[in-house]
Amino acid sequence: MLNSILEKLFGKKKAEAPAPVVPPPRDPDATIPLSPQLAAQLPPDAIKALSDLGSSKRMRIGIAQDVGRVRSHNEDVLLVFTGELAGLETMPSFGLFVVADGMGGHSLGERASSLAARTVARVTLEQILPSLLADPQLEAERPALQEIMEQAMTAANAAVVNSVPEGGTTLTCALLIGEQLILSHVGDSRAYIITDDTFEQATRDHSLVQRLQELGQITAAEALVHPQRSVLYRAVGQGEGLEVDVVSRRLPSGASLLLCSDGLWGLVPDDKILRTVQQASNPQTACEALVSAANAAGGSDNITAVMVQVPS
Repeated sequence: MLNSILEKLFGKKKAEAPAPVVPPPRDPDATIPLSPQLAAQLPPDAIKALSDLGSSKRMRIGIAQDVGRVRSHNEDVLLVFTGELAGLETMPSFGLFVVADGMGGHSLGERASSLAARTVARVTLEQILPSLLADPQLEAERPALQEIMEQAMTAANAAVVNSVPEGGTTLTCALLIGEQLILSHVGDSRAYIITDDTFEQATRDHSLVQRLQELGQITAAEALVHPQRSVLYRAVGQGEGLEVDVVSRRLPSGASLLLCSDGLWGLVPDDKILRTVQQASNPQTACEALVSAANAAGGSDNITAVMVQVPS
């Protein structure tokens, strides 16, 4: 009632205008987002230069896989995890790369390879990521990387033995932190280290024909066509007490690491693998060309290639 009387006497009170919003002073060094209008005015080469800024200091990765021309299903598995932290605080470039080639038929091979790859990645990441992401100001205990990779391989073996007892798989893993490389390996999938002037097989095949070669009973050429060339004497899922090859290396600046199944290296000679990698403009192009070369050579098995190039 009082409000209505006051309104009749003095009129309805006008709403006060809101106080003007004063923007905070702009930091002259602050980054300004590139507007679509401005981006449209830039020449294509300028836009590419902006997108490539800093990419030379990052790992470059390629992956390719194909069932091949003979097999009806794919028993190969590839798995890639990468991470970077840049800004006020940084961490080294991080990558975990896995290739597994299953054995066993009736879906046992693909189940074994998938389980092994997922298990080795889970166990590795659970132990390594907390250390990588810890406060750099704190004196955090750094894990022993070779021990972790061996434990992860052992866990993958136990998982396959328990869940796919009639299956098995090769398992080749590469943990890359900066230029430090830890390779863990069982079976005959391979890892190669490639530079401008070197081509090195960094893993040793755990196969019957490799053992025969080492004993001098057959040549490398004979091993490629030997009727028992697919027989492995060591594989994930073939019992407890798995022996794992684990090595630590330093990758030179600009070097490439290639992981692949025998569906690639068994059909494409080393010199052609090297030539293909050297001629490719990037790791993805290289992997696709290598898979195409294996198919062109008959594609008698599943084909998998994972390639990572460290910064120059």
